[in-house]
Amino acid sequence: MEKILILDYGSQYTQLIARAVRDLRVYCEIHPHDWPADKIRAFDACGVILSGGPRSATEKDAYPLADDIFQLQKPILGICYGMQAIALRACGTTTGDVIPDKKREYGRAKIS
Repeated sequence: MEKILILDYGSQYTQLIARAVRDLRVYCEIHPHDWPADKIRAFDACGVILSGGPRSATEKDAYPLADDIFQLQKPILGICYGMQAIALRACGTTTGDVIPDKKREYGRAKIS
């Protein structure tokens, strides 16, 4: 059975993400972003979704991204905060290419 693991960073849309995955007839479970590594491995998902959240990954007390996620050798989809965390990890710096905007955004946005 295909399974997706959703790690929740506090997004108000996490349940909607899970619903969209389930509508595709793929089993998924939502767990907190700090779910233990042994449980992540034991879940044996075919992919991982890192949710968004109300914070920015550039904050000094930002939630960390577990090293074990990349060791799974599975596809990872980062949404909002999750994507910021992936980008910071890929850059290997505390700011990298993730730069906060002067204003928060909601909905559609033009990016370059």
